Amino acid sequence: MNYRVIKHNDLFLMTDLHGDVPGSSAQDGLYMRDTRFVSKMEIKLNGKRPLLLSSAADENYVARIRMTNEHEEIDGEVKLWRESVELIRERFIYGDVLYETVFLTNFSTKPLNFDLGISFDADFTDMFIVRGFQPADELGKITERSADTKHWHAAYVGADGVRRETSISWDTEADAMSSEGDALYKISLEPRETKRITFTIIPSVEGRVVEATPRETALAELEAAYDGWNEKAMKVKSDSEVLDKLFDRGVQDLRVLLTDFGYGLFPVAGLPWYAVPFGRDSLIAALQMLPLDPKIALGTLEMMAAYQGSEVNPWKDEQPGKIMHEMRSGELARSGQVPFAPYYGSIDSTPLFILLAAEYAHWTGDTAAIERLMPSLERAFDWIDNYGDRDKDGWVEYYQESSKGIANQGWKDSADSVVHKNGEFAAAPIALIEVQGYVYQAKTRLAPILERIGREETAQKLRDEAERLKQELDAAFWMPEEQFYAIALDANKDQVRSVTSNPGHLLMSGIVPEDKARIISQRLVAADMFGGYGIRTMSSESTGYNPMSYHDGSVWPHDNSMTLIGMSILGFKEEASTVISGLLKAAEKFEYNRLPELFCGYDESIGYPVSYPVACSPQAWAAGTSIVLIQAMLGLKTDALNRSMTLAPFLPAGINRLTVKDVPIAEGRLSVELKRTGDGEPLQVDIIENTSGCEIVIAD
Repeated sequence: MNYRVIKHNDLFLMTDLHGDVPGSSAQDGLYMRDTRFVSKMEIKLNGKRPLLLSSAADENYVARIRMTNEHEEIDGEVKLWRESVELIRERFIYGDVLYETVFLTNFSTKPLNFDLGISFDADFTDMFIVRGFQPADELGKITERSADTKHWHAAYVGADGVRRETSISWDTEADAMSSEGDALYKISLEPRETKRITFTIIPSVEGRVVEATPRETALAELEAAYDGWNEKAMKVKSDSEVLDKLFDRGVQDLRVLLTDFGYGLFPVAGLPWYAVPFGRDSLIAALQMLPLDPKIALGTLEMMAAYQGSEVNPWKDEQPGKIMHEMRSGELARSGQVPFAPYYGSIDSTPLFILLAAEYAHWTGDTAAIERLMPSLERAFDWIDNYGDRDKDGWVEYYQESSKGIANQGWKDSADSVVHKNGEFAAAPIALIEVQGYVYQAKTRLAPILERIGREETAQKLRDEAERLKQELDAAFWMPEEQFYAIALDANKDQVRSVTSNPGHLLMSGIVPEDKARIISQRLVAADMFGGYGIRTMSSESTGYNPMSYHDGSVWPHDNSMTLIGMSILGFKEEASTVISGLLKAAEKFEYNRLPELFCGYDESIGYPVSYPVACSPQAWAAGTSIVLIQAMLGLKTDALNRSMTLAPFLPAGINRLTVKDVPIAEGRLSVELKRTGDGEPLQVDIIENTSGCEIVIAD
């Protein structure tokens, strides 16, 4: 990554590798609620940018940047000898406050005198504008800038009538300070002497008062929070260094992406541009996180239910019962210049909402939560039947109504993602193949739960509807000449005959006949779909294939994870092993062994996975993929309703030992060890602990 980002709760900071927010930058800054509260934050020594030594944000919530000075000489007289000053910037976010401490150490043999300049600014730019949106209406104005030698403050009143403020304080009085945000310190250091200056930056919306906790206390509380998360989280140890690092990175990334919007911890989509509530992304991330912390799923469901569609509103692509796509709270959204407050243009969020509720109950046995959610679940089913299938042909399909909404409303939401064999883009309404699988899974998995809570008639109705869907799927979507499912049906009910990764999502649903499920799995790891680092989004033999594209040939880890869940459930261990080995190979090459949102779909013969230029990192469902890898290797299926679980374990080639501890299931925990003496040897399964109350069945 060519940037550094840290986050806690609803506040995140994005800088360059020096830790600066350059005033000329189009994107860096301190953001909260889709607003940039700091648009400039630069440090200079004697008016010059320090030289970068190292830059790390591997802990996600703390960043450390180490720099030094360049050589300065005027008319033969040394003003500042090279590398004589060590400058360390350490920053973290806690309690909606950014803390930054600058440490200055003299490593020369003589006393040093130099200027330290620190510049701040706040432009209060809306996230949409930062990312290139051109507003048609008038925006707000900065109404105040003030400063003294220990403070700087700016205020802005937006077109939405909301007052936004940035307040910056520091613990060491500056020698000079301007209202424009330029602070100057005259620094004197004896040899080996260190001085430090701590800044606190507090964004505020509508006059909300935030008090900064003392730095050491704030850092200790922040570290304690992460220690608590790590202590209760599932733990993994294997003989594969990259697997262990990928898993640990995923757990840490998921924690930093959790935000509490008032309904419990909730996974936002990703950094830097999607640190907001999403429908599809957050629901899938919560599904991936069931083996890590099922409570995240419950918080996600409660949040989605709170913002469920309540009216027909074409501007927002909203209908009653629909689950939102994305919720923004910046100036443009609040003033109605964009429809994202919230926006509902997603065809899959609603069935995924029901699907997650069902899988949560099967994982935990918590039927009481389903009873509480039943009004929202019923409205979601009504949306599927009435608005999701407006022409009553049995398929759930999308059509954009909002003039500033999203045209393609599946997870592949770029304009060119649903393309015919002749190169033409499919016309809406469009019925995506994976969405039909989500609907089937939602109905079949929720049915037994409804029986448990006394809704037998509704349960049977869902089973009957699901069976009709299963019977009709092949006639509509199966391409005999490709031996594969089409990605979609277009407005004319014609197949969109591209070979893509989308049908892989069907495998976990149970809608695919067993013979076709094996064919799909084998095709997904064939050379045209699998380049060595993961399943591509589109076959290299399809018309629209482009390894550099966002959705037509790239590799998305979460996309692979959805397929892996199905491969594991169905017992396709060889194909699942291939996918896991590819993802591990990719993770080995990325910074911090972190899988990004996506990467290019080039073949592994290049020697490394090719980065996609604007991929989010960290990103929730990419981080969640690391959890799915472990679930898949365990072959773990839970049935907490009937107090049972199944393990059908395997280990990919090159991994001979895997220990997984503290998997939360039902009311307890599961710890398991898999081991074999060498490749090809039988796998030994040892149950270390099982306090779940569920009987374990070990399958081949």
